[in-house]
Amino acid sequence: MNRVLLSLATLLLSATNIAQTTLPHHISDQERDYIERVGFERKLTRGITTPPDFDNLRAAAEWEEIEALTISWEGFSCILKQIVAAAESECTVIVFTESPNSTENYLTGNACGGPVSLDNVNIVEADLNSIWIRDYGANTVYGSWNDDRILVDWLYNRPRPEDDAIPDVLGEEMGIDVYSTTAEPNDLMNTGGNYMSDGFGLAFESELIVEENNGGSSWWTTFPDHSLEEIQEILEDFMGIETLVTMPTLPYDGIHHIDMHMKLLDESTLLVSEYPEGVADGPQINANLDYVLSNYTTKWGTPFDVIRIPSPPEYNYGYPDENGYYLTYSNAVFVNNKVILPTYYTEYDTTALRIWEEALPGYEIVGIDCDSGNDNIISLSGAIHCITHSVGVEDPLMISHLPLNDTENTTEPYLVEGYLSHRSDIASASLFYSTSSDGPWTEVVMYDTGNGEDFTAEIPAQPTGTNVYYYIHGEANSGKTGNRPMPAPEGWWTFHVGGIIIDGIDEEEVGGFAPIYPNPASAITCVPVLLQSDSHVRVVLRNVMGETIEDLHNGKLNQGESKLFFNAGSLSSGAYVITLEIEGGHTYSQRVMVR
Repeated sequence: MNRVLLSLATLLLSATNIAQTTLPHHISDQERDYIERVGFERKLTRGITTPPDFDNLRAAAEWEEIEALTISWEGFSCILKQIVAAAESECTVIVFTESPNSTENYLTGNACGGPVSLDNVNIVEADLNSIWIRDYGANTVYGSWNDDRILVDWLYNRPRPEDDAIPDVLGEEMGIDVYSTTAEPNDLMNTGGNYMSDGFGLAFESELIVEENNGGSSWWTTFPDHSLEEIQEILEDFMGIETLVTMPTLPYDGIHHIDMHMKLLDESTLLVSEYPEGVADGPQINANLDYVLSNYTTKWGTPFDVIRIPSPPEYNYGYPDENGYYLTYSNAVFVNNKVILPTYYTEYDTTALRIWEEALPGYEIVGIDCDSGNDNIISLSGAIHCITHSVGVEDPLMISHLPLNDTENTTEPYLVEGYLSHRSDIASASLFYSTSSDGPWTEVVMYDTGNGEDFTAEIPAQPTGTNVYYYIHGEANSGKTGNRPMPAPEGWWTFHVGGIIIDGIDEEEVGGFAPIYPNPASAITCVPVLLQSDSHVRVVLRNVMGETIEDLHNGKLNQGESKLFFNAGSLSSGAYVITLEIEGGHTYSQRVMVR
């Protein structure tokens, strides 16, 4: 852990201000020593402490349209300047700084890429302790689903009082009411890096939120005292979060923030870090992912799609279990039509950038080096997402859609369903499709199904071998327009018409298994079932005597891969057999060991 801290000369704390230099994401020994000797005092001006008086609260998702990106100018000036340069063409950039003149001079100077235009940059003087604005910044919430924008702030889990008050400064700067969970009975400690919303009432957190609201004490504070049910109630009352997904913390991630290993790309897609088998936090990440997939669904009632992105070892040192820094490609921020993410070295960066570009066609993917020389911010356990925070637009035009899957259907049209919503209501909705990603695009009117927010349209049947590209366009009665994906027509969804290749199944087979994992098993275990076509199946867990222990599934499964789960923690140690029985008499088996 010694390499996680900067040198003592860099981190020595001033007798008058503990934020003279960049503080790490965690609390350093030097910072703790100073606070224990001198103490600190919380800021008392902490917003409105009663729940927002609205009937339909909705916490915004990060990929939604934003009005502003905020940063705190506390060290790592070159990284921050690159963020400003990338973001200022997409939205207003608000820079909090203790030295406005020197910050402006750096931004307009020749260092680190040359002058940056300040036409869309607001430099705001404010007292600060650290750079980690994601954790102490405020979150955008709409009081009336897509209207009545407010900001919601929590108790910060660090003894950094100037940071903790930044949401009030932001609210005053933008003229937005700030609500805060800082007073009993609604006191709640939480951090932005450990929170992700799907924009429709579901949020992800690690169990850090439980640990820091259990009534215990640390050397600097007494935590709020709430059960998990009470935590969920506070989040619902202040933010409209109806479903809270909590996952075990990771053994090698010292700050326990989920943004270090996962990212919601949209309502139905999770980007999740991946390690070589058995390395660092890989096993626990996989187990957490299995838990999510087996217990929660998207707003559409479907399993989340998962994209894995390899986490690199630190150059010359290795993975976190070998004392390497916690390098991550998920620690990225959406800035409307751009995504800004950390990079490290070419061998892994190339793969990571390709994965992001393939996952989000049309978005401009901007990489910023986060581990070189004076820019080694990852050594402090954080990167791009950790040092940025966003404010959603005042009047979001919401467009949501569950992308169509590949299909063998060449005779029937393809139904496209979309959810569109705006505070002035929707005037019109259109579907655009093409058989080329470059167009030309054919427009199809989407019809209101009756409630003013759910719309449908059809893409005509296409011949085998066709790739279909499409996007949705909406216009509100106010005249506001929007696309989804946001960068359309450069961005789009796509599906393939024709024979579907199912990896892992021989052409002459009708089904089978991908490897069951983890195997040996001791807790939640994933059983990936592969089918060449939609089929009625039975998947059975049996002991070696052939006795049925549990039916994992008995009914229809769709073509492709379906993931089933069982809990090995309730089973005796030994060998078991999973059997796939497909209509027509086809049977496949795979053995799993329980320890």
